[in-house]
Amino acid sequence: MVAASDVYARIGDVVIRRARESDLPQVIQVNRKCLPENYPEWFFEDHLRNWGKAFYVAEAPRGKIVGYVMTRVEYGVGFVARGFVKRGHIISLAVLPEYRRRGIATKLMEAAMDSLKREYGAQEVYLEVRVSNTPAIKLYEKLGFRKIHVIPRYYFDGEDAYLMARLL
Repeated sequence: MVAASDVYARIGDVVIRRARESDLPQVIQVNRKCLPENYPEWFFEDHLRNWGKAFYVAEAPRGKIVGYVMTRVEYGVGFVARGFVKRGHIISLAVLPEYRRRGIATKLMEAAMDSLKREYGAQEVYLEVRVSNTPAIKLYEKLGFRKIHVIPRYYFDGEDAYLMARLL
């Protein structure tokens, strides 16, 4: 049963809601299926424990997790905000291939950004994305992110990343 207070949005039969500890095995499966960058189980647990109010899942019928967004909050010099700021960091976003192009990733990102600002007081949000990942870059630009700079050889396979950021 999904508590109404945890639901951010509905897209057809998919619910965007806050993640729970019991979701983590499925979240990890989505991560491993969709992304070449995989994290150990403790990493997901740590992010849920520390920044769980901005960790969201997309749940299809029968409790199937079909996507997630994992975040954290950091302090540092702003990429778009001036001075030393509290910033949200989108660590990982993934949606199963058969559920893409439905607006799920957009709603996951909107939920995370809303919570980073409202729950944690973040002033800006940033992320890293492969320079070759055109669909993701277009999504982030649609959400107001802009390319700040290139991070050379950011990924394990040597591919560069764009650091993208926006104010909240």
